[in-house]
Amino acid sequence: MNLLLNDQTDEPLHLDLCLDELSPETGIIELLKTLRPQWRAEDIQLKMFTEGITNQLLGCSVSSDTAMVLVRVYGRKTELFLDRKKEVEMLKLLHSHGCGPRLYCSFHNGICYEFLKGVTLEDVLLQEPSVYRLVAVEMGKIHSIKPKSSCSMEPVLWSKLDNYLKLLQDCENDDDVVQQDSQLDIPSVDVLISETEELKKHLKRVESPTVLCHNDLLTKNIIYNSDEGGVKFIDYEYADFNYQAYDIGNHFNEFAGVNNVDYGLYPSRELQWDWLTVYLQSIKINSRVDSQVTQREVNTLYVQVCKFSLASHLSWGLWALLQARYSTINFNFLKYAAARFSYYFKKKEEYLGMALP
Repeated sequence: MNLLLNDQTDEPLHLDLCLDELSPETGIIELLKTLRPQWRAEDIQLKMFTEGITNQLLGCSVSSDTAMVLVRVYGRKTELFLDRKKEVEMLKLLHSHGCGPRLYCSFHNGICYEFLKGVTLEDVLLQEPSVYRLVAVEMGKIHSIKPKSSCSMEPVLWSKLDNYLKLLQDCENDDDVVQQDSQLDIPSVDVLISETEELKKHLKRVESPTVLCHNDLLTKNIIYNSDEGGVKFIDYEYADFNYQAYDIGNHFNEFAGVNNVDYGLYPSRELQWDWLTVYLQSIKINSRVDSQVTQREVNTLYVQVCKFSLASHLSWGLWALLQARYSTINFNFLKYAAARFSYYFKKKEEYLGMALP
């Protein structure tokens, strides 16, 4: 029997281990002695998944067992802007509703969890109605999950942005990360603070509902099972209660990709309307509301999503500046930050000028 839970509670194990971020293999073998005691160390195969840009993800398996164990090793200094305790709470809540993988254990700088069958979604499939409608349905299901009584329903967006800005201000006194590459057009911290305050005043009047959000739904965080005709979301390290329109707008922004950002891939208005219609149907079904989705409902959500997509650009631009300062992962974070800020300023006037129906 696998030792997955504490004997007296339903809590996942916490193991007193800290894995070497640059060479985690030895620590993983030690960890699996507890999680999979029937696996022989010499039979264990490790597969590195390279999509993550804030952490390392490895798959662990043996040929005699079809169930792979995923081990995520947190990136350096990510605890500065990620609430790891909240991540564990969110994983348990989502799994209890059939929306996320089972958490096996945590350790000092990472977690182990269930491997979900399927493949990570390719960017091109986001434009396919048969696939993006599945994503809309799954997001509707997650957004319909009610919190446990101990959970705060306060949207995480503004506290997260405030934290990012504070950390960037602290960086300025040390080694100004914003000025590391003079070739890139990156706003000053003062400008970013001003933009955040202006956007906050505007979006506070938009009245988007607070729901349980993934907050990081890029293609590599969507598992597509073509055999079963469904999708599941993974990597819930940013999951928390947030504005409904933020989660959707953030996902639409991710159509542009990460490694080579191309906003020519941003979903058309027609695609967005179809996506939002399916999403609202999913919300009604999961909330047991017996009514048809109206054009007014779709149009209202469309405008809200456009506006909150601006907050997504600010958030990930700030995040990328911090990653450029602290991360050891080989990724051009400053170039990514510049792309997000550039599109923010390109769309700001248009989206803030949109009137709600």
